[in-house]
Amino acid sequence: MRRRNFLSLSALPFAAPVTFTLAAQGVETVDLNVVHQIKTEAFNNSQVMDTMFYLCDVNGPRVSGSPGHKKAANFVKTRLTEHGITDVKFEDFEFGRGWQHSKFAAHMIEPAYSEIIGFPLAWTPGTNGPVRAEAIHAPLRTPADLEKWKGKLKGKIVLVDAPRTLEMSDKPLGKRYASDDLTQIAQAPEPGASPFGRPAGAPAGGAAGAPPMTREQMLGFRDKLNQFLLDEGVLVFIKTSYAGAGGAVFASNGGPYQKGKPVPPTGVAIAAENYNRILRILEKKVAVNLEFDVQAQFYDETTKAFNVIAEIPGTTRKDEYVMLGAHLDSWQGGTGATDNASGVAVMMEAARIIKALGLKTQRSIRLGFWCGEEQGLIGSRAYVKDHLADPADMKTKPEHARITAYFNVDNGTGKIRGIYTQGNEMVKSLFNNWLAPFGDLGVSTITNRDTGGTDHQSFDAVGVPGFQFIQDPMDYSTLTHHSNMDTVDRVQKSDLMQMSAIAASFAYHAANRDAALPRKPMPKPRPQRGPGEGPPSPSSAGGNQ
Repeated sequence: MRRRNFLSLSALPFAAPVTFTLAAQGVETVDLNVVHQIKTEAFNNSQVMDTMFYLCDVNGPRVSGSPGHKKAANFVKTRLTEHGITDVKFEDFEFGRGWQHSKFAAHMIEPAYSEIIGFPLAWTPGTNGPVRAEAIHAPLRTPADLEKWKGKLKGKIVLVDAPRTLEMSDKPLGKRYASDDLTQIAQAPEPGASPFGRPAGAPAGGAAGAPPMTREQMLGFRDKLNQFLLDEGVLVFIKTSYAGAGGAVFASNGGPYQKGKPVPPTGVAIAAENYNRILRILEKKVAVNLEFDVQAQFYDETTKAFNVIAEIPGTTRKDEYVMLGAHLDSWQGGTGATDNASGVAVMMEAARIIKALGLKTQRSIRLGFWCGEEQGLIGSRAYVKDHLADPADMKTKPEHARITAYFNVDNGTGKIRGIYTQGNEMVKSLFNNWLAPFGDLGVSTITNRDTGGTDHQSFDAVGVPGFQFIQDPMDYSTLTHHSNMDTVDRVQKSDLMQMSAIAASFAYHAANRDAALPRKPMPKPRPQRGPGEGPPSPSSAGGNQ
């Protein structure tokens, strides 16, 4: 996911920061004895890093619809069963083709040998053995670029991006929120501020210095580009890492997961340092020969992918439920540790804690581990449509009244510092009390802001209370998010233990509360964008995310 924070239209424009006080506990019952037990189990008997090890180091990447995702899902089912959670099932939904790679080797052969750091772009084919050819720089960002290079790229390895300027950074790669940062998060932004860092409604994309493309233009161009690369006989197209330095490669997909869309030739992303060196040599009219050997496979046997759904039955009100969730899918460059095996491991650990302590809840506690989050929340949207309501017409299903709340973790490895209410003013005092016992673990902030880009939005979109916790940013955006550096080495054990304790406590108290959580007014029906209809990813040649 890519985190985006912004103010809900229903939030107060100048809300004051929320801090915790012991006196507030009189408003809502908090079982401090249970909280003590949860903390003790979470910190003294944690299994969260063992879960991380198997999800990431043993399993590897978990691209949506891939054998890697299915392997990880089977591990999740087995591990939950070992914890005593036997009601585990796979719920499928329409997705597209699967894809997975099994080899990547890249070299500069001439004018001097050098290894190249990188990985294949998802949903692009392999090379069918090593291919060696002359490199050419052909920036392809607009329809005019396609006309310019038509008939000139056959049999070439094509670098399709402009170079990235790499400047020395004088700022740390990672950080934790300071008190001033949390105070700012608790405050509303200026009215009318855009959540995306540009004027609201402004289009994105296009070549440097050219008018930006509209969303519709970007969607049309990505298919034209993929078809162009195929028709021209390009052997391999190369993207530069869209962020990072020092050998970090940030990239995701280069071809479409949807069946029926044009599939380009082999696509790869390489480190900016390697990419820029090749361009410098080409600018001096010195020939560059590159070699790539990529093995990748499409899986077209089915158009289905699936979510993993599990449940701890409640007692007196077991038809009602509280839900904990995180997305299981990842990208292929690393092992998806911070995005988002950490969230999956935390929610699995929260469920293990509840079972290990023998805690009983009136309502059931349901777990949702989503597929297709990286393609636009497809898995959680499918669950919501099947179980709760269709945002297109807002006609609710029986479960809509029986789900109390959904809590999500998908902001990397950083410990929880508070929670976003998604503009739900009515839950602030409630969350204040539930989080107060964790104040000594760094939790201090409740904000009316929305945060975007992950699966709680699917629930919020149909009027179900859906929430994402505030987490320390760490080096998520600067080093691990969708990069080859997203490995278990970047995960903070103590943070995951803290997150597991808070998630377990929230699930326990929400499941035992007499009343369901207060809800915002039901949203109005609105047409939904189809899967993959978002704007192109900065890491893909044709933008098929």
